[in-house]
Amino acid sequence: MRHPIPPGTRDVLADERRELRRLETALIDSFERFGYSEVQTPAIEYHEVLARGDERGAPAAYRFFDEAGELLSLRTDMTVPIARLAASRLAASEPPFRLCYVGSAYRAVRPQRGQLREFVQAGVELIGPPGPGGTVEVIAVLDAALEAVGLGRAVIGLGDALLYSGLLDELEVGGEARDRVLAQLARHDLVGLEGELRAIDLAADERRTLLRVPALRGGREVLEEARALGGAAVERATGRLSAVFDGLAGRGVAERVILDLGLV
Repeated sequence: MRHPIPPGTRDVLADERRELRRLETALIDSFERFGYSEVQTPAIEYHEVLARGDERGAPAAYRFFDEAGELLSLRTDMTVPIARLAASRLAASEPPFRLCYVGSAYRAVRPQRGQLREFVQAGVELIGPPGPGGTVEVIAVLDAALEAVGLGRAVIGLGDALLYSGLLDELEVGGEARDRVLAQLARHDLVGLEGELRAIDLAADERRTLLRVPALRGGREVLEEARALGGAAVERATGRLSAVFDGLAGRGVAERVILDLGLV
């Protein structure tokens, strides 16, 4: 007998819905205390907007044509729609923009082990100020939000999205091989990563570096371990992370942050 609702979706009954509403309110209140304003975007976007907004390829989306023949998609996360909103609706305003949201997102997956096709995301987008100051602010917002929903003992992972791509640039790894390597890294699959790297023509020490970097996690000592590997990409990334860590220490947040160089 077919289940009454599609796999990967769920009904929410009254008691759980009240608790979810409490959590959503606590999160938005916490974001607003840092000067973030709540916005809302449509669940349906032009497919080209969502696809263009993710350089590594958007997660599998539910796509369909409207009555005019336009290809549309259900949003797969909230970041790209918020960026689209800022570019199209706030173009005449002066950045930075501090925006927050709570909303449902949708992914076309074959549900297994609790995977959901529809899920709720809450978060903030700080658009404008580059450099470590913006990163420090967002992590401080996250720390306060976790405290607001009773997760004050949680540990926050901090990586550098440009580090691994910079290493691949230095070694001239591109094309489909690069995409496969980054996909394994995004899944935190070090065994799969090793397999992909073995298929690429690399020197033994280059392969060791690419395997070692994602395994580095811990406190500030991780930065020294990374610097010992050498290379311009590592030097740039550790410099950025060191500046962020200093800023977090100034806000009293650093002790709840762990450096994880495998995060992309």
